[in-house]
Amino acid sequence: MLMQKSESYVGSRLIDLFIGTAHIQPPASQSSDGLPDIRPAFRHEMRTMVKEQQKSSRRYGVIKCDPLVRQGLDRTAKHMVIPYMPMLIPPICWTGYDKGAHLFLPSYVMRTHGARQQRDAVKRAPREQMQFVFEALNTLGSTKWRVNKRVLSIVDRIWSNGGRLADLVDRTDVPVPEKPDTEDETLLKNWKWHLRAAKKKNSERHSQRCDVELKLAVARKMKDEEGFYYPHNLDFRGRAYPMHPYLNHLGSDLCRGVLEFAEGRPLGKSGLRWLKIHLANLYAAGVDKLSYDGRIAFAENHLEEIFDSADRPLEGRRWWLGAEDPFQCLAVCMNLTEALRSSSPETTISHIPVHQEM
Repeated sequence: MLMQKSESYVGSRLIDLFIGTAHIQPPASQSSDGLPDIRPAFRHEMRTMVKEQQKSSRRYGVIKCDPLVRQGLDRTAKHMVIPYMPMLIPPICWTGYDKGAHLFLPSYVMRTHGARQQRDAVKRAPREQMQFVFEALNTLGSTKWRVNKRVLSIVDRIWSNGGRLADLVDRTDVPVPEKPDTEDETLLKNWKWHLRAAKKKNSERHSQRCDVELKLAVARKMKDEEGFYYPHNLDFRGRAYPMHPYLNHLGSDLCRGVLEFAEGRPLGKSGLRWLKIHLANLYAAGVDKLSYDGRIAFAENHLEEIFDSADRPLEGRRWWLGAEDPFQCLAVCMNLTEALRSSSPETTISHIPVHQEM
């Protein structure tokens, strides 16, 4: 208890020093001839939380950052050090609790998050009992991936133009309503409600923008590599996940659309059929509930739109944007267009991962 109290005092003092020394100056002020507009980057405020049911209130402190700080964080998210990047060589095969995966980074076969009993149980498990788990993780880790440059270029164009398409977040904040010049309680209450809603929306957008920047930073860094690998380990439930957290094949539509197998294979008759089924599944909107033949018919009935999506993703009719998973749909449109325009569609090389429910 005494240790926690001491830690609180030390933490409070450090925050106080930080607020007192961290300042920010707007770019416009830096170039002007007048006095510089230097202001605190962070400030401490007290707020009152009203508990309506108990008819009481409680005061609490918050630390607010200047809007320029948040804008700077948006821009610099792409330059953050990203943990556990994909590997350019196959990962080390798992042979023990902490033996496998990355060459130099600490790697553990299970993410126990400090649960000592679970960690010790995994350590004590006989190697022969874990062998099937190790083999499965090694198989996942030895799968070679690469960046689909054509899809990434479309993502970059949309993002540089402000987002807002294909489920990408808007890169601008929603306007924050100004306080009305009135004492009318109803109008003030309405303003506070809209103010809270705008701030909440902007906070969500900020988080989503940082997430997109991190994913794109990895994609841009890896786009010229011939291929790369994702070491896998288990979560506490025993489910396998890539150790890299941002751009991976279990992520969002953006991640899955930008990634493809590095080692392609000829489609063959079966592969061409499954590519059409996969397109219908990605488009969804009820189409994914049809029979396999119905899904194939959907793809064949929309060949004109598929070709247009592949040829002119942003200048054409943008049919692919109507898909539930637009970037994956666009990737399939491009591959299917290449195959169907070929003199031998079944020999066309495909790098597309086709998802199947097992």
